[in-house]
Parts: sequence; C-alpha cells; structure tokens
Amino acid sequence: MRTQDRLAAGTEFRDFMTQWPTGVTVITTGDGATPVGCTVNAMISLSVRPPTLLVSLATCSGTLGAIRRSRLFGVSVLCSRQADLCGRFATGAQADRFRDVPAHVVHGVPLLAGAAAAMVCDLRDELVYGDHVLLVGVPLWHEVDTASSPLVLHQRAFRALG
Repeated sequence: MRTQDRLAAGTEFRDFMTQWPTGVTVITTGDGATPVGCTVNAMISLSVRPPTLLVSLATCSGTLGAIRRSRLFGVSVLCSRQADLCGRFATGAQADRFRDVPAHVVHGVPLLAGAAAAMVCDLRDELVYGDHVLLVGVPLWHEVDTASSPLVLHQRAFRALG
C-alpha cells in the first residue's frame, strides 16, 4: 500500500473509490415518446425532511438533457439479478438501452421492472461541479420490493447482499 499527500485525479481516485461499496441505479426519464436512461451509482438521500434525493450525472449525459427538458426523473435501484442492465445502461447506445427491457411508466417516467426499489422525482435544483451535475429531486411516487436484494458494486465487481 502506498500513501501520497495528494490523490491524483483519474486512476488513483477511481482506485480509491472502488473501496466504497455502492448500490447501482438506472436513472430514467421520458424524452417525448422515447425512454432514455443511464447507470448511476452516485445517488444519496439528501434530506428526510423534506424528502429529497440527489443523483450525479456526467455533464455530457444525454439522459441529463432529457431530464432538464422533462423536469422529472426516475430511479430504479437494480436488484442482484439485474447486473446485465448496469452495463447496458452505462455504455450501450441510448436507442438500444430499453430494447427488450421490461419497464412500466409512472408520471410519464419509465421505470425498470423487477427493480429492488423505484422512485419518480420532480427535478427541483441542479449544481454543476467538475464534470458532473448534481440533480436534486423531490419524490412524487415510489415502490419497494422488500423481497429483492439490491445489486452492489465493490472493487469493480458486482456483489449481492446476504
């Protein structure tokens, strides 16, 4: 193990972050009749009173542009059986991401079927920081499947809890 006074951007910072286990979500919205979405692991509860959620998307994200237009976004917390969807929504062509993926629509927002939990949020605020945009959302609707185990990412590998 090596130590440094400053953690360099890029590979060293990413290596550091692999030690932080995180859930895997797919952030979605409707862009007209077309569903769009991307994989995100930076999602937190910002506040309980009032209930507020924060997600982080890359500034170049096509999903970000669609969320800005619709002012709504969905969060599907992937379950342990949905690891294949993580890669599809992270790197696949936007037009192919929803192909043959079961989804249902709530408040005009597509949500992935079979997720451990799902929520639809009203976009309330955003903050650009570095190469990402922090989106603040207020929940409008949610559902939780208490029988599902969430998908967890740790040290660049998927893990299941339990």
